[in-house]
Amino acid sequence: MSDHPMSSIFLHPLKRLAVGSITLTLLACSQDLSQTSSPGNNSDVPVSISAANTSESGQAGLGINPDNMDRSARPQDDFYRFVNGGWDDSTEIPEDRSRWGSFDELNERADQRVLAILRDLATGEIEDTEETAKMADIFNAYMDEERIESLGTEPLTDELADIDDIASYADLLAYWAAARSNGLTAPFSFAITQDQQQSDQYITLFYQSGLGMPDREYYLGEEARFTEIRESYRAHIATLFELAGLEEPELAAGQILTLETQLAEQHWTRVQNRDRTATYNRMTPDELASQAAGIDWDQYLANSGLPDIDAMVVMQPDYLQAVGEIWQDIPLSHWQNYQRYHLLRTSAQYMSDEFMMAHFDFFGRELSGQPAPRSRVRRAGDLVENLMGFAVGKVYVDRHFRPEAKARMEDLVDNLLASFEVAINDLEWMSESTKVEAQEKLAKLNTKIAYPDVWRDYECLQTDPAQLLETVKRSAACEFQRNVDRLGQPVDRDEWGMTPQTVNAYYSPTMNEIVFPAGILQPPFFNMEADDAINYGAIGAVIGHEITHAFDDQGRRSDGDGNLRDWWAPGDEVQFRERAQLMIDQYDAYEPIEGMHIQGALSLGENIADLGGLTVSYQAWQRSLDGQEAPVIDGYTGPQRFFLGYGQIWRAKYRDDAMRRQLTTGPHSPPMFRVRGTLSNMPEFYEAFGVEVDDGMHRPEALRVKIW
Repeated sequence: MSDHPMSSIFLHPLKRLAVGSITLTLLACSQDLSQTSSPGNNSDVPVSISAANTSESGQAGLGINPDNMDRSARPQDDFYRFVNGGWDDSTEIPEDRSRWGSFDELNERADQRVLAILRDLATGEIEDTEETAKMADIFNAYMDEERIESLGTEPLTDELADIDDIASYADLLAYWAAARSNGLTAPFSFAITQDQQQSDQYITLFYQSGLGMPDREYYLGEEARFTEIRESYRAHIATLFELAGLEEPELAAGQILTLETQLAEQHWTRVQNRDRTATYNRMTPDELASQAAGIDWDQYLANSGLPDIDAMVVMQPDYLQAVGEIWQDIPLSHWQNYQRYHLLRTSAQYMSDEFMMAHFDFFGRELSGQPAPRSRVRRAGDLVENLMGFAVGKVYVDRHFRPEAKARMEDLVDNLLASFEVAINDLEWMSESTKVEAQEKLAKLNTKIAYPDVWRDYECLQTDPAQLLETVKRSAACEFQRNVDRLGQPVDRDEWGMTPQTVNAYYSPTMNEIVFPAGILQPPFFNMEADDAINYGAIGAVIGHEITHAFDDQGRRSDGDGNLRDWWAPGDEVQFRERAQLMIDQYDAYEPIEGMHIQGALSLGENIADLGGLTVSYQAWQRSLDGQEAPVIDGYTGPQRFFLGYGQIWRAKYRDDAMRRQLTTGPHSPPMFRVRGTLSNMPEFYEAFGVEVDDGMHRPEALRVKIW
């Protein structure tokens, strides 16, 4: 649960957004980036990215590696294949990945760089400070395999005893109340976030939780594969109970699966949870107690670690009401087994190899089709970033970020914003009164590039190289307290939701800001040596994507100050919904896996941002030419290179189960459809490549989407 609602250009399966609980994944090693090996192998040697993957940086001017292309494919029929077919044919997904693509290639490069940072901590090549010492402690604690193997479940002794001591439903509720501060699982939880209707204040946000599998559909879906996964989940639960020496593993597994299915039946869907208006339900504690009367909210709040609060936002009120009606009908012993399992689940990655592999076998192999786990050294690096991502980021920026890239990005952002201003004025379907509000919001949009001006500190965190799980628990407690302490304080406008080394970007509607970490400011997204057409098609599309999120189906609900407010004229609302429905229908029709379609309503915001962002970036690139015609480079016109730049950033391959998970839970369309779907709506693409009615990329004009 993030502290700021925000939309990113991409959601990596390994790397989580660093808001609220800071996380990321990177690492270190003893050799430099010139070392070569197969991408993503499972050794402790750093993995370099093959020339076929990185030669964009060496293609001055064009900025495209022609070996990645498939010239036998007609761009008019399948532009994704035309740009990326050669790469598709020559690339295998590494064994320790469920997906591989342009984002992963850059994440791999970042992994190597951060592993080098951690190596230099050990050899004393980085100044010894309190922060660097803590980073070294975390890394060394994870690498101390002999100690971890010898401990077994000993680090969980107190937590397991706490669960044994649950003797009443009042005890269980007290356990749930304390779960947030202890990093534990409960059927519902809370976070401290900006108030969406008063964005200058923080507020407590309650939300549904409690499932072990990724989404309600894994419990309720009728597809045969979901039935198989449920049986595997039951076996996985039993395995963890057996490894921990707990009683009646099979019986407990059945109880837990049944219990979680009862919770899943009450969970809101992903599409419902996208509705920022429906999920904003501000109420007092007394009002919550009246609505979800089956729970003693006075007792819960007293044990939660929260200060006295007079207001909260409840995302799914009827879910809390339903939990209040059923929780005491479930035997207490079943709840105890449920809590035992989730303690083991969340701890397994920090325990012996038996526990780690039991966790991986289900969550990695079964759910995502990943053949092998990441090596220990990589997981150790991941953990350092999970707990101290911004401390790592300081060193990363100092070593690897080119200051001139920030200045170039600032120019690009300014040009995109100017083009979006023109685009709003030119909209035929929007009334003048709504345009005024839209321009005011655009004018207030804040931009952050590369790295924070104010760095997160980790003074609270106490580390010990001999105490891995204890350090993880302390980090959770520190992060909880950091968030709780914000209640009653001014909103921190300097805060970042991603670490600088993250290969991603995001828009926050409550902050009304777009953010571009240093990690994404490199080829193929941003190439200082490439022709402008390539950069506008790549990083320009990313910038435009994040700007457009301020005006997608959910971002548009906030005003320029970040407050949830309806500023649309009624007729404009109707026009917007009609155009958005065309996009929902378009993506609903795509079938990446036989029998599974993209959820057009779930991915709507990202699809709107892709189309709006690329459209405005094209206009910005045209403006940058100042009336001059772009040169032809290697046989490609300027407009063609613009679309080549866009197409190459979305090269990706998925394992089937990873694709299934993406289609079930992900707000982003699979990358290949972000190319096919977006470009089939753009007349500029049709003109650049001469797309005709019978071509595969052609979409009837009446069905083409044009919003921003």
